[in-house]
Amino acid sequence: MKVSLIQMDIVWLDAAANRMAAERLMRSAEKSDIYVLPEMWNTGVTTEPQGILEIKNEKLKSENEEGSQTLLWMQAMANELDAAVAGSVAVHLQDGTYRNRLYFVTPQTPSNSPSKGRIQESLPIEGEVWRGSFYDKHHLFSYGGETENYTPGNERVTVEWRGVRFRLSVCYDLRFPLWLRNKDDYDVLICVASWPAVRTHAWQVLLQARAIENQCYVLGVNRIGKDPVCEYSGSTCVVDPFGFATFCPEGEASVVTQTLDLKRLKAFREKFPVLKEAD
Repeated sequence: MKVSLIQMDIVWLDAAANRMAAERLMRSAEKSDIYVLPEMWNTGVTTEPQGILEIKNEKLKSENEEGSQTLLWMQAMANELDAAVAGSVAVHLQDGTYRNRLYFVTPQTPSNSPSKGRIQESLPIEGEVWRGSFYDKHHLFSYGGETENYTPGNERVTVEWRGVRFRLSVCYDLRFPLWLRNKDDYDVLICVASWPAVRTHAWQVLLQARAIENQCYVLGVNRIGKDPVCEYSGSTCVVDPFGFATFCPEGEASVVTQTLDLKRLKAFREKFPVLKEAD
């Protein structure tokens, strides 16, 4: 399983510019099975989403959510690259709530292995509108005002893609080990984030801690640049089950690509059965 993590600057509230930047970086990467983007990568993290979300595409109607140009773009990239594309965006649901939603989009091809988790079905436009799963951020960042307008999700979500089980999480979730506890039900933890530079040390340590305690790979994807509130230095990385990390260059728009050794992970878990002996 080859993964590519996209460390990018984010143009404030400019989804079109951010899609272009993300596409450029994704195309520069080695061919991968999954490409992962940061938290709210298409707009930057805003605590006041009213009025800034993309216009709903009237062809994209479903019972639970509104479609957007960004979701269509993610599906198009997944189809073209024959890979999963993951990243969080702000969404406005038909029930009136706003969610920080991590999409895990997979290709719309007959040979595609089915994802397991919350499969979203929509009215078809020459087939499915989009294919995959999603996770709504559970731990909202009250310190930064995220709880004022967003509603937390309450469901843990694990997605299976090409034989690998991915647990989905967003930014502040990383600080809550019980929420992310591996009950021998996932192999890789994805955490997409907009984690401020002032707390970079905590980001790095927590990613390594989650990998070690859960005997899993961790994909930590953080942005760079500035927004009206914070500065971000990246530290996007792949952490192996032993806690060793491979980082993107700090402060640079870049990609880290790595092959996950699932056989080695399985052998490690069998030899040192931490997950089977957990409380």
